[in-house]
Amino acid sequence: MKANQADYEITMMCRVLEVSRSGYYGWLKRGPSERELANAALLASIREIHEVSDGTYGAPRMHAELVEQGTAASLNRVARQMRGAEIQGVSRRKGTKTTWRSADAEPAQDLVDRNFKADGPDQLWVADITYVPTWAGFLYLAIVLDVWSRRIVGWAMRTHLRTELVLEALDMALHQRRPDGVIHHSDKGSQYTSVGFGKRCELAGVRPSTGSVGDALDNAMAEAFFASLECELIDRRSWRNQAEARMAVFSYIEGWYNPRRRHSALGYLSPAAFETRHSPVLEAPACMLQPPAFYSAAMQRKLLTPTA
Repeated sequence: MKANQADYEITMMCRVLEVSRSGYYGWLKRGPSERELANAALLASIREIHEVSDGTYGAPRMHAELVEQGTAASLNRVARQMRGAEIQGVSRRKGTKTTWRSADAEPAQDLVDRNFKADGPDQLWVADITYVPTWAGFLYLAIVLDVWSRRIVGWAMRTHLRTELVLEALDMALHQRRPDGVIHHSDKGSQYTSVGFGKRCELAGVRPSTGSVGDALDNAMAEAFFASLECELIDRRSWRNQAEARMAVFSYIEGWYNPRRRHSALGYLSPAAFETRHSPVLEAPACMLQPPAFYSAAMQRKLLTPTA
């Protein structure tokens, strides 16, 4: 009625809609209800969290964040508010092959058999490689992920797919975690079945394990991380050069995914929060003791800066 009062008389609209004039004018004078005020406050919090997550959080992670902040709202209510404000998370892209098996390689046995479970930290690591497109060509990212906490414990980026790429990621993981007899599971890509990689595992006391070539189910946990990285960062950005891409991936892994991004398999805790809650001895130090040498100078400075 309020929107059409310039075209129709209030008396006529009240008669047609079967409402009283006093009721209509009483409604005009009333302020927003408690529910409307609560929804407005909830939506403001949702917008803030959505911005902090760089527009990646959908309703489940949004709800977990709100609960931790002390906001009482059901998952359905959060989802309804997000739909009404056209706020949504991100979707995932199809993958691209980065795995080639060497004809003369002697891969390690499969010690995992698709049973991606661990009772504690540094019992089982999974590793894989993906690509990051830039205007100046592809960068390749190798990661090592702790199955217990889903934390990225090692990673490296190069412009090639040679064995040095996965060795650098492994060395970072060894430097940060110092495991004892950890299983390192990957596919049968030539990088992971090379002599150099096998020798590095032997020297470090790492037990190598390999699944099938190009079978996502045999390395599903690493593939799941890459799916999140791709839909939350890679598919939504473009980089003019490789230095920009390196810093963006660094910020995603070390500034967002490990310390803050909520993981559904961890009860919507971040990997760092999960480790702190369930194994306080693994609580991350204020900074790394010594970043691996392959990091750029900027990355080393950032890692050596104590966090608040």
